Amino acid sequence: MTEILDSRLYSQLEVTGSAEAVKQLVQAVIGGKHWYLALLEAMGRWTAPEELVGGQRYCYLIAGEAFDFLLLAERLCQAVDGLLPDGDKAALLFHGRPPLRLTEAEFKELIGTAKYRQYLNYFYGITVEEALFLAVQDEVRKERRAAGFSNEHDVVNEVYRRVYGATKGVLLRRFRKEKGYPSLKSISLSELKEFTYWLFKCRLQRSEKAKIASDTSKALRWLRRSGLSRGLTAGESPE
Repeated sequence: MTEILDSRLYSQLEVTGSAEAVKQLVQAVIGGKHWYLALLEAMGRWTAPEELVGGQRYCYLIAGEAFDFLLLAERLCQAVDGLLPDGDKAALLFHGRPPLRLTEAEFKELIGTAKYRQYLNYFYGITVEEALFLAVQDEVRKERRAAGFSNEHDVVNEVYRRVYGATKGVLLRRFRKEKGYPSLKSISLSELKEFTYWLFKCRLQRSEKAKIASDTSKALRWLRRSGLSRGLTAGESPE
């Protein structure tokens, strides 16, 4: 079994920019180390900001600053597929629930200080930013219901106007012009994440500190209510 896995998994190493991280992950899991600890250590060794694997593009570092922990976890889990408990793997990748309870200090030590800062950047700049949008969207819908309106017309653009000062279309055109991206009718998941992070940074630039703190608290409350906080404490700040 081990020899078959070795041959199959190591064949991937020729195409990845972080071959040593994958190789050591495989060896650690086969050697009996808990897979989640080995996974975090592999993340600490990982160097490639993005990859093209099997025709699929993986962008692990959004805007060069925000580390997509779950996307790299998915990529690394593929490297040891067949060696991991399916339930624990699904809980991590689909619900952000790790199989082990680690302290913040333990987690930071395993993935490294630099990646931990980037991890927080992603959490606050993308996960929390998405939650802020949804929290304000709930407010808009409640206001409309209270006023006797039941349709969803222009709810999304109203949220964008309240949070960012312009409609989604206007903001997306600004983002793509600034980044030099083509103006397409659709948007990929990786571009959407980068757009969300760009919106986060724009909001920080245009808002007062008290407003930023209030919006962050609102978004974190929304995440806690929906059970999507992914185990992170709310007391950290992004870089």
